[in-house]
Amino acid sequence: MASAFTITDIETDLACPGASSFVQIQLNDLTDYPLASAGGSTPPAAIVPAKFRNYAEQVRDFRVYDDDVWIVTYPKCGTTWTQEMVWLIAHDLDYQTARDVNLNTRSHFLEIGAIADKIPVDTVTVAAGMKRPRHIKSHLPMALLPRQLWTVKPRIVYVARNPKDVAVSYLHHYRMIMGYRGTKEAFFDGLLEDRVMFCPQIRHALDFWTLKEEPNVLFLTYESMRRDLRSVLPKVCTFFGKSFTDDQLDALAMHLSFDEMKSLYLKKNPSTNNDQMVRSAMKMNGREGEQFEFMRKGIVGDFRNELSEEYIEKFDRFIEQQLVGSDFKYDL
Repeated sequence: MASAFTITDIETDLACPGASSFVQIQLNDLTDYPLASAGGSTPPAAIVPAKFRNYAEQVRDFRVYDDDVWIVTYPKCGTTWTQEMVWLIAHDLDYQTARDVNLNTRSHFLEIGAIADKIPVDTVTVAAGMKRPRHIKSHLPMALLPRQLWTVKPRIVYVARNPKDVAVSYLHHYRMIMGYRGTKEAFFDGLLEDRVMFCPQIRHALDFWTLKEEPNVLFLTYESMRRDLRSVLPKVCTFFGKSFTDDQLDALAMHLSFDEMKSLYLKKNPSTNNDQMVRSAMKMNGREGEQFEFMRKGIVGDFRNELSEEYIEKFDRFIEQQLVGSDFKYDL
């Protein structure tokens, strides 16, 4: 059987201990691809670690159930935060289980073992065997996700974030978790040229924006959640067919506030404490003993403190060019 993909090795200056080589992967078989009928849209080639070549078909053929919940984001768009919010709403605010069971167990990262050189676990197979209803997160672009997502149509929550804030947060993550030791300029240039892992970045969001009216797709922005999460919660509850009192929603908003989540993540609540995972990744990738917090600041517009004026202008031009022809606008 012919492969659904064309996979090409690429040269990169963004190699790191966590991902030593990368490939460009193009979806050729548009069967069930949701945008194929929307003006004949062809998915762009995506950039992923070379290890994924061994899993691309397995992910594409991954069995999807209608009671699945999928959280899809480009990296550093509030994924962990969204996972906790979605899991609690879907499970009737079961804080006890949320305290007792690690978030990564409750909401599984589909492809982490398929991209990370030093993680030996087949996390795709692990996700397939999860007890239903499954909560699964992924950073994969639309073209690399399971084809049954578009026919079975489980609930999908997508979160977009301003690419300038993503750039800064992703750089810190790439350095400390992946072990990258190149320059920040090389990394930012990589994003601007769509050469970083999971790129193309803006098309990642635009593809899901195209599906925003589908009843099984909820499109959110990091900025709206950060500025007024309490006003976003009723929309998420409606999406999951749930109804809670104002007091319950107030308590949930407090639980999900960035400062509270960061505190829970770091020390208060073992079930959301990924600190050990972070330390293990840092040790594997040559950053043991260095200071890093997975949830750093979460500030909207923090890019102004770390991006030079030159790169702010470059990102502004890049975003403007990428959004030509779309009615989507980043919430800046």
